[in-house]
Amino acid sequence: MAKILDETPRPTLKDRMTKMVDGLQGSQAWASIFRPGSIFRKGYTDSPRNRSYVVMNSVLYHLHPVKVKRHAVKVSYTLCLGGLSFFLFILLTVTGIFLMFFYRPTDVSAWNDISNLQTSVAFGLLVRNMHRWGAHLMVLTVFLHMARVFYHGAYKPPREFNWVIGVVLLMLTLLLSFTGYLLPWDQLALWAVTVGTNMMGYSPVIGDQVRFVLLGGKEISGDTLLRWYVLHVLMLPFVIVIFMAVHFWRVRKDGGISGPL
Repeated sequence: MAKILDETPRPTLKDRMTKMVDGLQGSQAWASIFRPGSIFRKGYTDSPRNRSYVVMNSVLYHLHPVKVKRHAVKVSYTLCLGGLSFFLFILLTVTGIFLMFFYRPTDVSAWNDISNLQTSVAFGLLVRNMHRWGAHLMVLTVFLHMARVFYHGAYKPPREFNWVIGVVLLMLTLLLSFTGYLLPWDQLALWAVTVGTNMMGYSPVIGDQVRFVLLGGKEISGDTLLRWYVLHVLMLPFVIVIFMAVHFWRVRKDGGISGPL
């Protein structure tokens, strides 16, 4: 009896991969990750509606509006000062997390940890200098950004509230820089905190209480270092992130970057 041969062609690797991708894109898990209109959804077609879906449903695309005014993309108008301030904040966050691995906020260990960081940790001195100079540059860029906004009249209606948010962000930036001053626990830091807390102690009505809370007692001690460390790495960054989110949101809601005078 003649042997009947199956003449059906065997699927190639490309066919198997295509079938696997189609099955993955048609699954419920895939549909839960990529929303309708996404270019990764099965059956995507290039249309104005799907293009709008891509912008509305994407986190990265949604950070910027669909349309941008012509003057807003000119470097000579904004000088990218707002973007530079945000970039420096991200840089300070990354370098600060690196420094936290090698620093203990105690009066016995603080200075020794800083010294070891600069001499014994690979790239420790580089990262610390990046953190230090990044903090100085952030104060400068935030101040220049507010000066640019004031010069262009971008604080006028309907942007008055966002101007107030910007003033708060400037104060938080200064506090963030100042609270990091004590962390090396050297003579410069101790005298800077002494002067700063004495100035706060002259505040009307609650001056003594504010000074007591910031020092963790009646004089500078290890409790002072711990409190300023918590302010520097936890409380102030948390608050500044909230105000930055509101600031960016109001820029979008108030019509984007203000136009030239």
